[in-house]
Amino acid sequence: MSNIKDKVVVIIGASSGIGAATTRKLANEGAKLIIAARREERLKELAEELKESSIIYKVADVTDKEQVQSVVDLAVNTYGRIDVLFNNAGIMPQGNLEAREYDKWQQMLDINIMGVLYGIGAALPYMKEQKDGLIISTDSVAGHVVYPGSAVYNSTKFAVRTIMEGLRQEERENGIRSTIVSPGLVNTELVHTVGDKDLEQNLKSAAEGEGTGLQPEDVANAVVYAVEQPAGVAVSEVLIRPSNQPA
Repeated sequence: MSNIKDKVVVIIGASSGIGAATTRKLANEGAKLIIAARREERLKELAEELKESSIIYKVADVTDKEQVQSVVDLAVNTYGRIDVLFNNAGIMPQGNLEAREYDKWQQMLDINIMGVLYGIGAALPYMKEQKDGLIISTDSVAGHVVYPGSAVYNSTKFAVRTIMEGLRQEERENGIRSTIVSPGLVNTELVHTVGDKDLEQNLKSAAEGEGTGLQPEDVANAVVYAVEQPAGVAVSEVLIRPSNQPA
């Protein structure tokens, strides 16, 4: 029997890409799912596709802590607990610092960092009371290396690494585990958030290539691996690259 069956899993950023692929895989393993994102129609389609599974959807914006809290509360009010939280929302605008794109920088901070913190803040009290829980956040290879034109995005992903390691150290004696999954280039809609049409097209072409891009299901496999571990095992980090990615 799967160690995932009947686990209560909240996925924030579930409407496409990695989040949707993970939803499908966990549903097939018998998890009880609460999925959230901004796009209601996408969530509805996913829930209808998986209607034989235990799945509830709720519209939420990760930049609003009350909306994030309401998603976690829905899980606990419905099922009496929350076993796993997967923070998956993110954007990756690119550009040199000299461009001074303050609004884009702020948006990255709000989604990539504060969104993760809002998720942790919402789930942590419940998990501490349970003395059990797993919090997963999608990080990136960009949280391990730095490259030009991406300093702010890199910094948000380095921050997620730091936050999740801090969470592990602070809550390890309370039965709470933390995991980051750090993929390289993935064939998802994330490439549409870069803000440069030429770069977007180059990334899209690379993401669709074998060895130069991952598929969402490849990353979802890593998430499922972390979820299926017993309570005494903490998978702190999974770094997953396309086989031909140089950095």
